[in-house]
Amino acid sequence: MENKELLESVRSKAQVWLTDSYDEETRKEVQALLDNEDPTDLIEAFYKDLEFGTGGLRGIMGVGTNRMNIYTVGAATQGLSNYLKKEFSDLEQIKVVIGYDCRNNSHKFAEISADIFSANGIKVYMFESLRPTPEMSYTIRKMGCQSGIILTASHNPKEYNGYKAYWDDGAQMIAPHDRNTIAEVNKIRNAADINFKANKDLIEIIGKEIDEQYIQDLTTISLSKEAIERHKDMKIVYTPIHGTGVVIVPETLKAFGFTNIIHVPEQDVVSGDFPTVISPNPEEPAALAMAVEKAKETDAELVMASDPDADRVGAAVKNNEGEWVLLNGNQTAMLFVYYLITRWKQLGKIQGKEYIVKTIVTTELIRTIAEKNGVEMYDVYTGFKWIADIMKKNEGKKAYIGGGEESYGFLCEDFVRDKDAVSACAILAEIAAWAKDQGLTVYQLLQNIYVEYGFSKEKGISVVKKGKSGAEEIEAMMKNYRENPLQEIAGSRVTFFYDYASLKGYSYADNETITLDMPTTSNVLQYFTEDKTKVSIRPSGTEPKIKFYCEVHSKVGSLEELPAANQAAEEKINQIKASLGI
Repeated sequence: MENKELLESVRSKAQVWLTDSYDEETRKEVQALLDNEDPTDLIEAFYKDLEFGTGGLRGIMGVGTNRMNIYTVGAATQGLSNYLKKEFSDLEQIKVVIGYDCRNNSHKFAEISADIFSANGIKVYMFESLRPTPEMSYTIRKMGCQSGIILTASHNPKEYNGYKAYWDDGAQMIAPHDRNTIAEVNKIRNAADINFKANKDLIEIIGKEIDEQYIQDLTTISLSKEAIERHKDMKIVYTPIHGTGVVIVPETLKAFGFTNIIHVPEQDVVSGDFPTVISPNPEEPAALAMAVEKAKETDAELVMASDPDADRVGAAVKNNEGEWVLLNGNQTAMLFVYYLITRWKQLGKIQGKEYIVKTIVTTELIRTIAEKNGVEMYDVYTGFKWIADIMKKNEGKKAYIGGGEESYGFLCEDFVRDKDAVSACAILAEIAAWAKDQGLTVYQLLQNIYVEYGFSKEKGISVVKKGKSGAEEIEAMMKNYRENPLQEIAGSRVTFFYDYASLKGYSYADNETITLDMPTTSNVLQYFTEDKTKVSIRPSGTEPKIKFYCEVHSKVGSLEELPAANQAAEEKINQIKASLGI
């Protein structure tokens, strides 16, 4: 579309937002965009409609079809209401749960959504105040609801908000429900199509009673109660980074038996402005900096941080020199899998029908741990809804041990169907206590895993490309990688190339095409090389980024060999970046 045609289309869409169906404040903001000589902001606000990606509806807050506001949230809720009424027409009463996080406008968007659901005759259970995403997932199942939503943009910067939609199994929607909901949302052409007139009789506020049930159920997954009892006064620093974990994570740690939880008071302040961090992302060292400082002051043994909606956990531990180091998402996932499988075996819980799940971009070392212990492993797409899909298919047939992804999300229990930082914090603390029982730190436990199962080093690289032009650039990069697959990466020949958009792969050794067994297509490319290097490339589903996941492997015979293996891996990853041209 030429720029002139694009501008005409955008102006036409914006004009609709000047009608009486929209509130006065919105109309003024839209008019200001139309009057501005520079059309950049107008184009960014209206050039497309927000769509469901791997994380649902997510975008920058503001007026326009491409922004998070009461009308885009309203259209999503009206469309979801329409679909629920079609899909569950046989039910006397359709029920949904609404949760929200600390972000600016999250409470407002949640109330608007409650009004719209109730206006459509749908019973609403709305949390009294901010709650973690996994608790909302738990409540869908606990209350026998058909759907649920949570207003959150997870770990995105403060200008973002989002809307995650869930189905009756407590998981984020996948096909056909996501597509069908989108189709209903797309039928909502303007605000006049949204029923905002609430039926307050259908809105019920919930809170503490659900918290108590959720925490009680979480304590049932503990595997090392004796170790916790012996090390209950272990010093643990925890920060919610201004988000929803502020009350429930410390309460859960106490319910597990830990008595010495150290807070970071400045970050216990609930705020959508995230005043102490640039980004509330536990992947970023800066987000954990204050917690690490607190750990140094108090001589703590473990640092944990959850993101604003408490579904992802970041951690820091002391190395052998007593220095604090951050664990990456692959390392925490690997620790969880190793610990859970080990304890299940020790407790006689392995009966031959157990399984774990990881995403295709998560470390292959998890596969090695599972296979060597006789546990089945599933590989799924990025997005926890795919892990939940495996859980749904296996329900009543196989036993779920755990599942996770490199982006700091893990789920230790089967009665929640999204990643859960609340249970992850509790189990991570339990791992620390269990390791201490054996005279080990968490860092030393991780080193021992590398010696037993092989060393791996992973590096995630994100290239940010903002706005419409950025999206086009990312598309062009993916097209180039797809049409001109690499033959060699960092001096090692490529053995397999997988294109999940076509569900076709190619084996260079056998010179043959492979069909990939996945539930749907996804815009992901993946390379494996002779020396077991893995490189995955995908555009982010929730942020303006193209992501590269690099993973290198080596065998180590002893703890003494680890520093050299780590150094060689660092050099290898730099060579991989050069091969990719990034």
